[in-house]
Amino acid sequence: MVQWVYNFGAGAADGRAEMKNLLGGKGANLAEMASIGLPVPPGFTLTTEVCTRFYEDKCTYPTELKGQVAKALARVEERSGQKFGDATNPLLLSVRSGARASMPGMMDTVLNLGLNDWTVAALAKRSGDRRFAYDSYRRFVQMYSDVVLGIELSHFEKLLERAKQRRGVKQDHELVAEDLEKLVMDYKARVHVEIGMDFPEDPHEQLWGAVGAVFNSWMNQRAKTYRQLHDIPESWGTAVNVQAMVFGNMGSDCATGVAFTRNPSNGANDFYGEFLVNAQGEDVVAGIRTPQELTIKARKSHGSDLPSLEEVMPNIFRELCTMRQQLETHYKDMQDIEFTIQQNKLYMLQTRTGKRTAHAALQIAVDMANEGLISKSQALMRLKPELIDQLLHPTLDPKAKKQVIAKGLPASPGAAAGKVVFSADEAVRRAKDGEKVLLVRIETSPDDIHGLHAAPGSVWGP
Repeated sequence: MVQWVYNFGAGAADGRAEMKNLLGGKGANLAEMASIGLPVPPGFTLTTEVCTRFYEDKCTYPTELKGQVAKALARVEERSGQKFGDATNPLLLSVRSGARASMPGMMDTVLNLGLNDWTVAALAKRSGDRRFAYDSYRRFVQMYSDVVLGIELSHFEKLLERAKQRRGVKQDHELVAEDLEKLVMDYKARVHVEIGMDFPEDPHEQLWGAVGAVFNSWMNQRAKTYRQLHDIPESWGTAVNVQAMVFGNMGSDCATGVAFTRNPSNGANDFYGEFLVNAQGEDVVAGIRTPQELTIKARKSHGSDLPSLEEVMPNIFRELCTMRQQLETHYKDMQDIEFTIQQNKLYMLQTRTGKRTAHAALQIAVDMANEGLISKSQALMRLKPELIDQLLHPTLDPKAKKQVIAKGLPASPGAAAGKVVFSADEAVRRAKDGEKVLLVRIETSPDDIHGLHAAPGSVWGP
Protein backbone atom coordinates (compact mmCIF):
# COMPACT_ATOMS: atom_id res chain seq x y z
CA MET A 1 0.00 0.00 0.00
CA VAL A 2 1.29 3.47 -0.90
CA GLN A 3 1.93 5.72 2.10
CA TRP A 4 0.10 8.96 1.45
CA VAL A 5 0.26 10.34 5.02
CA TYR A 6 3.35 10.93 7.21
CA ASN A 7 3.11 11.61 10.96
CA PHE A 8 5.24 13.90 13.15
CA GLY A 9 5.30 14.99 16.80
CA ALA A 10 6.25 13.86 20.33
CA GLY A 11 9.93 13.58 19.41
CA ALA A 12 9.33 11.26 16.43
CA ALA A 13 8.50 11.52 12.73
CA ASP A 14 8.00 9.32 9.67
CA GLY A 15 9.84 11.78 7.44
CA ARG A 16 13.08 13.79 7.42
CA ALA A 17 14.41 17.05 5.97
CA GLU A 18 15.75 15.40 2.81
CA MET A 19 12.21 14.28 1.83
CA LYS A 20 11.15 17.74 0.57
CA ASN A 21 10.09 16.40 -2.82
CA LEU A 22 7.51 14.18 -1.13
CA LEU A 23 6.59 16.13 2.02
CA GLY A 24 7.16 19.68 0.78
CA GLY A 25 9.53 22.05 2.52
CA LYS A 26 7.28 22.74 5.49
CA GLY A 27 6.31 19.11 6.09
CA ALA A 28 9.89 17.88 5.79
CA ASN A 29 11.15 20.51 8.22
CA LEU A 30 8.34 19.89 10.72
CA ALA A 31 9.33 16.21 10.66
CA GLU A 32 13.01 17.11 11.06
CA MET A 33 12.38 19.49 13.97
CA ALA A 34 10.26 16.88 15.72
CA SER A 35 12.92 14.20 15.22
CA ILE A 36 15.69 16.35 16.75
CA GLY A 37 13.61 17.04 19.82
CA LEU A 38 12.19 20.51 19.23
CA PRO A 39 8.69 21.20 20.62
CA VAL A 40 6.53 20.77 17.51
CA PRO A 41 2.73 20.39 17.89
CA PRO A 42 1.75 16.91 16.60
CA GLY A 43 0.35 16.53 13.13
CA PHE A 44 0.63 14.82 9.76
CA THR A 45 1.45 15.62 6.15
CA LEU A 46 -0.48 14.62 3.03
CA THR A 47 2.21 14.19 0.38
CA THR A 48 2.77 16.07 -2.87
CA GLU A 49 1.85 12.83 -4.67
CA VAL A 50 -1.70 13.23 -3.33
CA CYS A 51 -1.79 16.66 -4.99
CA THR A 52 -0.58 15.18 -8.28
CA ARG A 53 -3.24 12.46 -8.14
CA PHE A 54 -5.84 15.05 -7.11
CA TYR A 55 -5.39 16.93 -10.39
CA GLU A 56 -4.81 13.89 -12.59
CA ASP A 57 -8.03 12.21 -11.34
CA LYS A 58 -10.25 15.30 -11.61
CA CYS A 59 -10.10 16.35 -7.95
CA THR A 60 -10.47 12.88 -6.43
CA TYR A 61 -8.25 11.27 -3.79
CA PRO A 62 -6.52 7.88 -3.64
CA THR A 63 -8.90 5.29 -2.16
CA GLU A 64 -6.61 4.58 0.83
CA LEU A 65 -6.25 8.26 1.80
CA LYS A 66 -9.28 8.67 4.08
CA GLY A 67 -8.33 5.62 6.12
CA GLN A 68 -4.74 6.83 6.48
CA VAL A 69 -5.92 10.30 7.52
CA ALA A 70 -8.26 8.77 10.13
CA LYS A 71 -5.35 6.81 11.65
CA ALA A 72 -3.08 9.85 11.59
CA LEU A 73 -5.77 11.99 13.22
CA ALA A 74 -6.20 9.40 15.98
CA ARG A 75 -2.45 9.60 16.62
CA VAL A 76 -2.64 13.40 16.93
CA GLU A 77 -5.51 12.97 19.39
CA GLU A 78 -3.42 10.54 21.42
CA ARG A 79 -0.34 12.79 21.43
CA SER A 80 -2.28 15.95 22.27
CA GLY A 81 -4.67 14.41 24.81
CA GLN A 82 -7.61 15.99 22.94
CA LYS A 83 -10.33 14.66 20.65
CA PHE A 84 -11.43 16.14 17.33
CA GLY A 85 -15.02 17.37 17.55
CA ASP A 86 -15.31 16.54 21.26
CA ALA A 87 -17.79 18.57 23.32
CA THR A 88 -15.55 18.64 26.41
CA ASN A 89 -11.89 18.72 25.28
CA PRO A 90 -11.84 19.48 21.55
CA LEU A 91 -8.78 19.19 19.31
CA LEU A 92 -8.51 22.09 16.87
CA LEU A 93 -6.35 21.94 13.76
CA SER A 94 -4.44 24.13 11.35
CA VAL A 95 -4.37 23.14 7.67
CA ARG A 96 -1.48 24.62 5.69
CA SER A 97 0.16 24.22 2.30
CA GLY A 98 3.81 23.31 1.82
CA ALA A 99 5.45 23.04 -1.60
CA ARG A 100 9.01 21.74 -1.94
CA ALA A 101 10.12 25.29 -2.92
CA SER A 102 9.15 28.15 -0.60
CA MET A 103 6.17 30.10 -1.97
CA PRO A 104 5.32 32.46 0.92
CA GLY A 105 1.72 33.66 0.94
CA MET A 106 0.88 32.18 -2.45
CA MET A 107 -1.34 29.34 -1.21
CA ASP A 108 -4.05 29.02 1.41
CA THR A 109 -4.24 28.28 5.13
CA VAL A 110 -7.10 27.54 7.53
CA LEU A 111 -6.65 27.94 11.30
CA ASN A 112 -8.83 26.96 14.29
CA LEU A 113 -10.49 24.20 12.28
CA GLY A 114 -12.92 22.06 14.29
CA LEU A 115 -14.82 24.90 15.95
CA ASN A 116 -18.60 24.83 15.93
CA ASP A 117 -21.40 25.77 18.30
CA TRP A 118 -20.57 23.01 20.82
CA THR A 119 -16.79 22.87 20.60
CA VAL A 120 -16.56 26.66 21.08
CA ALA A 121 -18.48 26.28 24.36
CA ALA A 122 -16.02 23.58 25.45
CA LEU A 123 -13.06 25.79 24.45
CA ALA A 124 -14.50 28.67 26.47
CA LYS A 125 -14.96 26.45 29.52
CA ARG A 126 -11.52 24.83 29.38
CA SER A 127 -9.69 28.10 28.74
CA GLY A 128 -11.80 30.06 31.21
CA ASP A 129 -12.04 32.81 28.59
CA ARG A 130 -15.21 33.20 26.50
CA ARG A 131 -13.73 36.12 24.62
CA PHE A 132 -10.75 34.06 23.43
CA ALA A 133 -13.04 31.19 22.37
CA TYR A 134 -15.41 33.35 20.33
CA ASP A 135 -12.56 35.38 18.86
CA SER A 136 -11.05 32.11 17.62
CA TYR A 137 -14.45 31.07 16.27
CA ARG A 138 -15.07 34.30 14.34
CA ARG A 139 -11.55 34.09 12.86
CA PHE A 140 -12.22 30.52 11.76
CA VAL A 141 -15.60 31.28 10.16
CA GLN A 142 -14.09 34.23 8.30
CA MET A 143 -11.02 32.32 7.09
CA TYR A 144 -12.90 29.14 6.15
CA SER A 145 -15.58 31.13 4.30
CA ASP A 146 -12.91 32.91 2.28
CA VAL A 147 -10.57 29.99 1.56
CA VAL A 148 -13.01 27.08 1.25
CA LEU A 149 -16.40 28.58 0.44
CA GLY A 150 -15.07 31.34 -1.82
CA ILE A 151 -16.90 34.22 -0.14
CA GLU A 152 -15.33 37.69 -0.43
CA LEU A 153 -13.57 38.83 2.75
CA SER A 154 -15.08 42.30 2.38
CA HIS A 155 -18.46 40.97 3.57
CA PHE A 156 -16.94 39.95 6.91
CA GLU A 157 -14.76 43.03 7.22
CA LYS A 158 -17.87 45.22 6.95
CA LEU A 159 -19.61 43.22 9.68
CA LEU A 160 -16.51 43.50 11.87
CA GLU A 161 -16.42 47.28 11.40
CA ARG A 162 -20.10 47.54 12.34
CA ALA A 163 -19.45 45.52 15.51
CA LYS A 164 -16.65 47.94 16.49
CA GLN A 165 -18.87 50.92 15.76
CA ARG A 166 -21.63 49.53 17.98
CA ARG A 167 -19.13 49.01 20.81
CA GLY A 168 -17.52 52.40 20.16
CA VAL A 169 -14.00 51.03 19.73
CA LYS A 170 -11.38 51.09 16.96
CA GLN A 171 -9.38 47.89 17.46
CA ASP A 172 -10.50 44.25 17.02
CA HIS A 173 -9.10 43.25 20.42
CA GLU A 174 -11.34 45.81 22.15
CA LEU A 175 -14.47 43.82 21.30
CA VAL A 176 -15.90 41.80 24.21
CA ALA A 177 -17.18 38.21 24.20
CA GLU A 178 -20.80 39.21 23.57
CA ASP A 179 -19.76 41.25 20.51
CA LEU A 180 -17.80 38.33 19.09
CA GLU A 181 -20.58 35.82 19.73
CA LYS A 182 -23.02 38.04 17.83
CA LEU A 183 -20.40 38.54 15.12
CA VAL A 184 -20.16 34.78 14.59
CA MET A 185 -23.94 34.64 14.13
CA ASP A 186 -23.78 37.55 11.68
CA TYR A 187 -20.95 35.87 9.76
CA LYS A 188 -22.93 32.64 9.47
CA ALA A 189 -26.02 34.51 8.31
CA ARG A 190 -23.89 36.16 5.63
CA VAL A 191 -22.61 32.75 4.52
CA HIS A 192 -26.19 31.54 4.04
CA VAL A 193 -27.05 34.65 2.02
CA GLU A 194 -24.00 34.23 -0.21
CA ILE A 195 -24.10 30.48 -0.95
CA GLY A 196 -27.61 29.43 0.08
CA MET A 197 -26.30 26.88 2.61
CA ASP A 198 -25.44 26.87 6.29
CA PHE A 199 -21.83 27.09 7.47
CA PRO A 200 -20.60 23.49 8.01
CA GLU A 201 -20.71 22.38 11.66
CA ASP A 202 -19.29 18.86 11.19
CA PRO A 203 -15.53 19.00 11.99
CA HIS A 204 -14.73 16.17 9.56
CA GLU A 205 -16.57 17.96 6.75
CA GLN A 206 -14.59 21.08 7.67
CA LEU A 207 -11.31 19.15 7.53
CA TRP A 208 -11.85 17.69 4.07
CA GLY A 209 -13.15 21.03 2.80
CA ALA A 210 -9.94 22.70 3.98
CA VAL A 211 -7.67 19.97 2.58
CA GLY A 212 -9.35 20.27 -0.83
CA ALA A 213 -9.09 24.06 -0.77
CA VAL A 214 -5.37 23.98 0.03
CA PHE A 215 -4.71 21.51 -2.80
CA ASN A 216 -6.80 23.70 -5.12
CA SER A 217 -4.77 26.77 -4.14
CA TRP A 218 -1.77 25.22 -5.92
CA MET A 219 -3.53 26.31 -9.11
CA ASN A 220 -4.74 29.77 -8.06
CA GLN A 221 -3.57 32.73 -10.14
CA ARG A 222 -1.04 34.15 -7.68
CA ALA A 223 0.57 30.71 -7.21
CA LYS A 224 0.77 30.26 -11.00
CA THR A 225 2.35 33.70 -11.40
CA TYR A 226 4.88 33.00 -8.63
CA ARG A 227 5.84 29.66 -10.20
CA GLN A 228 6.35 31.28 -13.59
CA LEU A 229 8.56 34.00 -12.09
CA HIS A 230 10.66 31.52 -10.13
CA ASP A 231 10.77 28.61 -12.61
CA ILE A 232 8.91 26.21 -10.30
CA PRO A 233 7.33 23.31 -12.24
CA GLU A 234 3.57 22.91 -11.95
CA SER A 235 4.07 19.13 -11.76
CA TRP A 236 5.70 19.38 -8.30
CA GLY A 237 2.41 19.98 -6.49
CA THR A 238 2.04 20.93 -2.85
CA ALA A 239 1.80 18.92 0.33
CA VAL A 240 -0.83 19.68 2.99
CA ASN A 241 0.14 19.85 6.67
CA VAL A 242 -2.52 19.18 9.31
CA GLN A 243 -1.38 20.08 12.81
CA ALA A 244 -2.76 20.51 16.32
CA MET A 245 -3.46 24.18 17.03
CA VAL A 246 -1.52 26.04 19.69
CA PHE A 247 -2.74 29.47 20.69
CA GLY A 248 -0.83 32.68 21.06
CA ASN A 249 -4.01 34.58 21.89
CA MET A 250 -5.12 32.97 25.16
CA GLY A 251 -3.86 35.79 27.38
CA SER A 252 -0.83 37.79 28.51
CA ASP A 253 1.29 34.63 28.92
CA CYS A 254 0.83 33.83 25.22
CA ALA A 255 2.43 35.26 22.08
CA THR A 256 3.25 34.56 18.47
CA GLY A 257 6.18 35.63 16.35
CA VAL A 258 8.49 35.26 13.37
CA ALA A 259 12.26 35.43 13.45
CA PHE A 260 15.46 35.03 11.48
CA THR A 261 18.46 33.46 13.14
CA ARG A 262 20.54 36.27 11.59
CA ASN A 263 19.67 39.69 10.22
CA PRO A 264 18.35 39.09 6.66
CA SER A 265 19.05 42.70 5.67
CA ASN A 266 22.74 43.07 6.52
CA GLY A 267 23.76 39.54 7.58
CA ALA A 268 24.79 40.50 11.11
CA ASN A 269 24.85 37.62 13.59
CA ASP A 270 21.90 39.07 15.52
CA PHE A 271 18.62 37.38 16.41
CA TYR A 272 16.13 39.35 14.31
CA GLY A 273 12.33 39.25 14.40
CA GLU A 274 9.02 40.41 15.77
CA PHE A 275 6.31 39.12 18.06
CA LEU A 276 2.94 40.07 19.51
CA VAL A 277 1.59 39.22 22.94
CA ASN A 278 -1.88 37.65 22.99
CA ALA A 279 -2.16 37.26 19.21
CA GLN A 280 -2.42 34.70 16.44
CA GLY A 281 0.07 34.37 13.60
CA GLU A 282 -1.86 36.38 11.02
CA ASP A 283 -1.91 39.39 13.39
CA VAL A 284 1.87 39.80 13.07
CA VAL A 285 1.70 40.43 9.31
CA ALA A 286 -1.75 42.07 9.13
CA GLY A 287 -0.54 45.49 10.26
CA ILE A 288 -3.41 45.86 12.74
CA ARG A 289 -1.13 46.04 15.77
CA THR A 290 2.44 47.29 16.15
CA PRO A 291 4.74 44.28 16.59
CA GLN A 292 7.44 44.19 19.26
CA GLU A 293 11.14 43.41 18.82
CA LEU A 294 12.70 40.16 20.01
CA THR A 295 15.77 41.69 21.65
CA ILE A 296 16.59 44.70 23.82
CA LYS A 297 19.28 45.64 21.29
CA ALA A 298 16.78 45.74 18.42
CA ARG A 299 14.22 47.66 20.49
CA LYS A 300 16.77 50.36 21.28
CA SER A 301 18.02 50.43 17.69
CA HIS A 302 14.49 51.04 16.37
CA GLY A 303 13.62 53.51 19.11
CA SER A 304 10.64 51.47 20.25
CA ASP A 305 8.92 52.03 23.59
CA LEU A 306 7.34 48.58 23.46
CA PRO A 307 9.17 45.94 25.56
CA SER A 308 11.07 43.18 23.76
CA LEU A 309 10.49 39.44 24.19
CA GLU A 310 13.81 39.40 26.03
CA GLU A 311 12.20 41.67 28.65
CA VAL A 312 8.59 40.38 28.64
CA MET A 313 9.35 36.64 28.74
CA PRO A 314 13.07 36.23 29.58
CA ASN A 315 12.89 32.46 30.17
CA ILE A 316 11.09 31.85 26.87
CA PHE A 317 13.57 34.13 25.12
CA ARG A 318 16.53 32.11 26.43
CA GLU A 319 14.83 28.89 25.30
CA LEU A 320 14.24 30.41 21.86
CA CYS A 321 17.91 31.45 21.66
CA THR A 322 18.94 27.86 22.40
CA MET A 323 16.69 26.64 19.57
CA ARG A 324 18.12 29.31 17.28
CA GLN A 325 21.60 27.90 17.86
CA GLN A 326 20.39 24.31 17.50
CA LEU A 327 18.70 25.04 14.17
CA GLU A 328 21.70 26.83 12.66
CA THR A 329 24.05 24.08 13.81
CA HIS A 330 21.75 21.41 12.38
CA TYR A 331 20.86 23.07 9.05
CA LYS A 332 24.15 24.97 8.66
CA ASP A 333 22.36 28.01 7.28
CA MET A 334 20.37 31.02 8.44
CA GLN A 335 16.80 29.99 9.29
CA ASP A 336 13.45 31.74 9.06
CA ILE A 337 11.24 30.47 11.91
CA GLU A 338 7.70 30.81 13.19
CA PHE A 339 6.86 30.22 16.84
CA THR A 340 3.94 30.39 19.24
CA ILE A 341 3.95 30.69 23.02
CA GLN A 342 0.90 29.21 24.73
CA GLN A 343 0.63 29.73 28.47
CA ASN A 344 4.40 30.13 28.86
CA LYS A 345 5.23 27.11 26.70
CA LEU A 346 7.18 27.55 23.46
CA TYR A 347 6.21 25.72 20.26
CA MET A 348 8.01 25.72 16.91
CA LEU A 349 5.67 25.91 13.92
CA GLN A 350 8.08 26.22 11.01
CA THR A 351 11.67 26.56 9.94
CA ARG A 352 13.06 27.11 6.46
CA THR A 353 16.16 28.56 4.87
CA GLY A 354 15.74 32.30 5.26
CA LYS A 355 15.59 34.66 2.30
CA ARG A 356 18.18 37.46 2.50
CA THR A 357 19.55 40.43 0.62
CA ALA A 358 22.64 40.05 -1.54
CA HIS A 359 24.73 41.94 1.01
CA ALA A 360 23.44 39.70 3.81
CA ALA A 361 24.10 36.55 1.76
CA LEU A 362 27.74 37.55 1.32
CA GLN A 363 28.17 38.44 5.00
CA ILE A 364 26.48 35.27 6.26
CA ALA A 365 28.51 33.02 3.95
CA VAL A 366 31.78 34.60 5.13
CA ASP A 367 30.80 34.51 8.82
CA MET A 368 29.62 30.90 8.74
CA ALA A 369 32.84 29.83 7.04
CA ASN A 370 34.85 31.68 9.70
CA GLU A 371 32.74 30.08 12.45
CA GLY A 372 33.41 26.62 11.03
CA LEU A 373 29.76 25.89 10.28
CA ILE A 374 30.49 25.50 6.58
CA SER A 375 33.63 25.18 4.44
CA LYS A 376 35.02 27.97 2.27
CA SER A 377 33.96 26.09 -0.88
CA GLN A 378 30.41 25.78 0.49
CA ALA A 379 30.40 29.51 1.24
CA LEU A 380 31.42 30.29 -2.34
CA MET A 381 28.73 28.00 -3.77
CA ARG A 382 26.05 29.90 -1.82
CA LEU A 383 26.84 33.13 -3.69
CA LYS A 384 24.55 32.62 -6.66
CA PRO A 385 24.99 34.75 -9.82
CA GLU A 386 21.70 36.57 -9.20
CA LEU A 387 22.99 37.69 -5.79
CA ILE A 388 26.10 39.18 -7.37
CA ASP A 389 23.82 40.96 -9.86
CA GLN A 390 21.88 42.49 -6.94
CA LEU A 391 25.13 43.72 -5.37
CA LEU A 392 25.83 45.63 -8.59
CA HIS A 393 22.44 47.39 -8.70
CA PRO A 394 22.73 51.19 -8.77
CA THR A 395 22.26 52.92 -5.42
CA LEU A 396 21.79 56.48 -4.24
CA ASP A 397 24.97 58.30 -3.28
CA PRO A 398 24.84 58.37 0.55
CA LYS A 399 26.43 61.86 0.46
CA ALA A 400 23.90 63.31 -1.99
CA LYS A 401 21.33 65.83 -0.80
CA LYS A 402 17.81 64.39 -0.83
CA GLN A 403 14.36 65.86 -0.39
CA VAL A 404 12.35 63.15 1.38
CA ILE A 405 8.60 63.32 0.80
CA ALA A 406 7.62 59.93 2.26
CA LYS A 407 9.12 56.85 3.85
CA GLY A 408 8.24 53.15 3.71
CA LEU A 409 9.77 49.70 3.69
CA PRO A 410 11.93 49.03 0.61
CA ALA A 411 11.17 45.85 -1.30
CA SER A 412 13.85 45.91 -4.00
CA PRO A 413 17.64 45.94 -4.03
CA GLY A 414 19.40 49.19 -4.89
CA ALA A 415 17.65 52.36 -6.05
CA ALA A 416 14.85 52.75 -8.58
CA ALA A 417 13.10 55.60 -10.35
CA GLY A 418 9.69 55.86 -11.93
CA LYS A 419 6.13 57.12 -11.67
CA VAL A 420 4.33 56.16 -8.48
CA VAL A 421 1.33 53.85 -8.88
CA PHE A 422 -0.89 52.46 -6.16
CA SER A 423 -2.20 49.16 -7.56
CA ALA A 424 -0.54 46.05 -8.94
CA ASP A 425 -2.82 46.03 -11.99
CA GLU A 426 -1.85 49.62 -12.88
CA ALA A 427 1.84 48.74 -12.49
CA VAL A 428 1.43 45.90 -15.00
CA ARG A 429 -0.60 48.02 -17.41
CA ARG A 430 1.87 50.92 -17.43
CA ALA A 431 4.91 48.64 -17.61
CA LYS A 432 3.45 47.05 -20.76
CA ASP A 433 3.24 50.57 -22.22
CA GLY A 434 6.95 51.03 -21.61
CA GLU A 435 6.72 53.23 -18.50
CA LYS A 436 8.93 52.76 -15.45
CA VAL A 437 6.83 52.70 -12.29
CA LEU A 438 7.24 52.39 -8.54
CA LEU A 439 4.54 50.31 -6.85
CA VAL A 440 3.50 51.82 -3.51
CA ARG A 441 1.18 49.85 -1.23
CA ILE A 442 -0.02 50.33 2.35
CA GLU A 443 0.78 46.70 3.19
CA THR A 444 2.10 43.62 1.46
CA SER A 445 -0.26 41.18 -0.21
CA PRO A 446 0.42 37.95 -2.12
CA ASP A 447 -2.14 39.14 -4.67
CA ASP A 448 0.31 41.90 -5.72
CA ILE A 449 2.91 39.45 -7.04
CA HIS A 450 2.32 40.42 -10.70
CA GLY A 451 2.73 44.12 -9.92
CA LEU A 452 5.89 43.56 -7.89
CA HIS A 453 7.42 41.79 -10.87
CA ALA A 454 6.41 44.52 -13.32
CA ALA A 455 7.73 47.45 -11.25
CA PRO A 456 11.50 48.20 -11.14
CA GLY A 457 10.99 49.21 -7.50
CA SER A 458 8.36 48.81 -4.82
CA VAL A 459 7.79 50.04 -1.29
CA TRP A 460 5.13 49.59 1.34
CA GLY A 461 4.15 51.21 4.59
CA PRO A 462 1.53 53.62 5.94
